[in-house]
This record gives sequence, C-alpha cells and structure tokens, in this order.
Amino acid sequence: MDFQPIADHFGITGVIAHAEEIHSGNINRTYLVAVQEANTQKEYVFQRINTFVFKKPEEVMDNILKVTEHIKKKLLATHGCYDRRVLSFLVGVDGKPYYYAAGNRHFWRVYEYIDRAVAYDQVVKPELFYEAGRSFGEFQGWLSDFPAQTLAEIIPNFHNTPARFEAFRRSVEADTVGRRIQVEDEIRFLLDREAECGVLTEKLASGEIPYRVTHNDTKINNILFDNHTDKAMCVIDLDTVMPGTALYDFGDAVRYGASTALEDERDLSKVSIDLHLYEQFTKGFLESMGDSLTAAEIALLPHSVKIMALELASRFLTDYLDGDVYFKTRSDDHNLVRARTQIRLVRDIEAKWTELRAITARYC
Repeated sequence: MDFQPIADHFGITGVIAHAEEIHSGNINRTYLVAVQEANTQKEYVFQRINTFVFKKPEEVMDNILKVTEHIKKKLLATHGCYDRRVLSFLVGVDGKPYYYAAGNRHFWRVYEYIDRAVAYDQVVKPELFYEAGRSFGEFQGWLSDFPAQTLAEIIPNFHNTPARFEAFRRSVEADTVGRRIQVEDEIRFLLDREAECGVLTEKLASGEIPYRVTHNDTKINNILFDNHTDKAMCVIDLDTVMPGTALYDFGDAVRYGASTALEDERDLSKVSIDLHLYEQFTKGFLESMGDSLTAAEIALLPHSVKIMALELASRFLTDYLDGDVYFKTRSDDHNLVRARTQIRLVRDIEAKWTELRAITARYC
C-alpha cells in the first residue's frame, strides 16, 4: 500500500521506512507507519475510517478534534504538558483532520503513535480495572464543562434502550427465520424488564441527569497503559464520542470488564458479576470524577450496569431472530449464546443488588 500521498497531505517529511497493519479493533483498518528523517525515526498511526459504519467521517473527526483539543487545554493548565495522555491528530495541508482519496473514496486520518504503551483485552488483575475506572472517570471529568450537545450524534439512538427494545419487539413479532419458538423464555425474561430500560433516557430527557460527552465503547482495550508501571495513560478509539450520559460509559465498562466470563460463554455457571472488580472500577471512576457527578447520577450507577446488559441482550436476541444479519457469528447459535450470557449476568446483578448499592455508597 502506498502511504506516501497520505503522508504528504499531512505534512510528514522524510522517507517511509516501515509500515505494518495493526489487527486489534474490528471497525477501521489501522497501520503503524515509521518515517525516517535524517537520523531520527518517528512513528505514526495511519487509519482508514470505515465509512460503512461511520457514514459521516467529517463529523466523526470534528467531534474527536473538539474533544481532544479540550482535554489538551486542561492538561496544559494542570500539568504543563499532555504527552502520552491524549491522542494527537494531524491536520492536513488543507486544514482538515482527514485525507480523502478520491480514487477509491477512502477517508484517512493520522495521529502520533504513543510509545511504551500496552492495551489489554481482558482484566488480567484487579488493579488494572481500578486504573480503567480512574481513566474513564478522568476522561469524563476533563470534559465535564464541555457543551456536549454541540457534538454530532454519530450513531443515532446508539444507547437508546427503549428504541432497542422496540426493535426487539418488532423482530419477535416478525419471526423472520422461524426461531422464536426456541427462545420464548429469553423473550419473556427481557420483556418482563422492559419498563426498567427507559430509566436513563427518561431522566436525560427530563433534565434530572445532565447530558455529557460520552465515549460509548468503554472496554478496557480502549485504554493505553504504561508498559512499565501499568498505570492508565490515555483513552483511545474516540469514533463514537457524542452526547449522552456518563452512566452509559460506566455501565458498559462494568458490564464487560467485571463479568467473570466472555460474552459468548456457553457454560452459564461461569457467568457472574465480580463484586471486587465492580468495587475497583467504581472506586477509580468516582475518585477521578470528584464532584462532577450529581447525586442522581451516582444513585443510578448500579442501574446502568443492568440496563446496559439488558440492552445488549436485546440486541443479540434481535439479531438471532432476524437471522444473524448484524453481528459477526461463528456458529448458528452464536447470537443466542451471547444473549443468554447477558441474561445470566442480569440475573446475577439482581441477586447481588444490595451489595452493588452498598459498594457504590461506600465511594460517594
């Protein structure tokens, strides 16, 4: 692949010495590119934006630049530098933070590579989840005074759980591929809890909780850790930054990171919410956000984990009923296995509800 036109567009001088694809991440095509200039070599990340998923890449980049520049100002004011703490995107010779290759209609962006860093796909030790909570809380705290509703909504209704359940109901009624008879128990479980799923959207609409800048993909692998100290440094993968509630980020991070099993675990006896990991993340998150969270938001932290698990269960089961048209699958029942895993997680959250609330109160 010829990266030179992209490098030229972003004013990168020197000779491209090496380029290799980075295979982590499921959406964009990502390459680590080393550029040699005189006796120095500098590394960049070249990323081709997936325009099938992100229909308006210009808005994606506008959101990202607004947010990262805001964070840089905060870091400069408090620490005097922002090195390795926030992504730094290059701006092209035309003043735009992307390069459009008209020949193949590809959109590219480039940012400076953050060295001496590692990302983890799973929580391999509790201290990492504390650091993840601290990092995502810090991200929210830096942006607590940012006017969130000036950002574009990159994926409309992404965490609108009532809308997700409405789509689920339509799929249940349509029963396109005749699978409903196999999942009546799962359908009933979700519909019995449908009334709970509107809590966050209703309180946002009423103003009881504020709109904030949300990351919307708060898995632990979207944080870079220092490869020597394992301290969280930088939140990455900002494509879905948009207006929402901090509870989306908290709930989804815990739903994924504090689960004792993978999202497609077939042995449901292995699936539960790890209270120690919940405590580690909550402690880090609340310590970093300080007084930024309102009392109403804090009270809803445990609810957010349950709601995010219910939302994802409904999405997996919707796709199963529709014939597996959205999520990639490795077997005919892959989406059903995923849905059952989230349902089992919800059951365990309900069983441990008193403990979850007590842990949350401990760190308020």
